[in-house]
Amino acid sequence: MRVRAVAKDVGISPRKVILAVNTVRGREVSEALTILKFLPTPAARAVAKVIKSAAANAENNFQLSTGNLKIADILAEEGRTLKRFRPKSRGRVSPILKRSTRITVSVEEK
Repeated sequence: MRVRAVAKDVGISPRKVILAVNTVRGREVSEALTILKFLPTPAARAVAKVIKSAAANAENNFQLSTGNLKIADILAEEGRTLKRFRPKSRGRVSPILKRSTRITVSVEEK
């Protein structure tokens, strides 16, 4: 049985989150949380939060043991982009794209 957790509109660009996601793909939940604790990026904190949420969903809603869980699927997809503009010289303007990420984690029993 697969149990999911999703974090939408995380305020970090997907390119940065994918680096943290690739380090924990396919690992056990406890091992993944230990690895993410020592990664020096804010993206690691966001990914760890979603993994903890998926493990809590499995424990509380489906009575699965958290010691037997492993990460089945983990995705970092592009969320919505906020478009802002910055004035430049000579009456011109340049766009600023504030990207966000949607992180999806599925866990299952070993």
